[in-house]
Amino acid sequence: MTDPTLDTRPWAILLMGPTASGKTDLAIRLAERLPCEIISVDSAMIYRGLDIGTAKPDPEILARAPHRLIDILDPTESYSTARFREDALAAMTEISARGRIPLLVGGTMLYFRALQQGLARLPSADAEVRAELEAEAERLGWAAMHARLAELDPDAARRIHPNDPQRIQRALEVQALSGRAMSDLIRDAEHTALPFRLLKLVRAPGDRAILHARIEHRFRVMLELGLVDEVSRLWARGDLTPDLPSMRCVGYRQVLNYLLGESTWEDMVQRGIIATRQLAKRQMTWLRAEPDCHWLDDEPDPLTTALRLIASTLKDEGQSTGSPFDGRLNDT
Repeated sequence: MTDPTLDTRPWAILLMGPTASGKTDLAIRLAERLPCEIISVDSAMIYRGLDIGTAKPDPEILARAPHRLIDILDPTESYSTARFREDALAAMTEISARGRIPLLVGGTMLYFRALQQGLARLPSADAEVRAELEAEAERLGWAAMHARLAELDPDAARRIHPNDPQRIQRALEVQALSGRAMSDLIRDAEHTALPFRLLKLVRAPGDRAILHARIEHRFRVMLELGLVDEVSRLWARGDLTPDLPSMRCVGYRQVLNYLLGESTWEDMVQRGIIATRQLAKRQMTWLRAEPDCHWLDDEPDPLTTALRLIASTLKDEGQSTGSPFDGRLNDT
């Protein structure tokens, strides 16, 4: 096993949690106490004009604790996981080069996973190859195509059901275009080392009922603050459509349906709350599978606990001397 004291990679802190768990507030308080700079890990806060429904920090807070990767796109644009990883790594490297610590906070778990594990650079779809595969499948049947995949890429064949022609076709297409099994390409990406050591914190209530109550309260407060007017102004631009990623964000989709006359007010409210709870459930499922996390459940003082964890981690690995945390860690 590698001696952790020989690991010279800089530190980064991941602060993860489900929606409405209080992670953004904790991140801001940490940034006020430590030489951290915040990077947002949120697939909705990237959009300009989506403020109330994303619980985006207000301008006063952002002036006090700036967030990278907020307000970087127009709502007409799309943003890929690959682009997030590229943008986040660039920001982390720049922050670290100035002797400070990247603090990544948010609830888009796919972004967190891509950051840690990397992304496979699979070849783009090729119409000619796909047409050839479809013609073969029509002649031989998808069961035979799955059998071929089992010979070329056994791991992919085990993961893909024989009655899933779309995924069978994609795996065979990648094999044909790259000359390598798709499973091998994905495995290569997963072994791409992240040039940072990570301290992973999770802010989440231990009691699901508490989180559900927070979600309902926050959604109703968003409505009181003018969420419907916000969506109405966005829609009035005339260049947005319901299928855009920005308009499919939780809360925005339900309010837009209401504005288009597809639901009543009460139906919209309930659908918004339910959709947010479902999002939180998916986030918690991801988090429970995330290794090496320190959970801040129903801590009465999560800031103090987080500061102690940060201090303990650095000191235990002999990293406090000469680190940006010197002096401040001793106060925790």
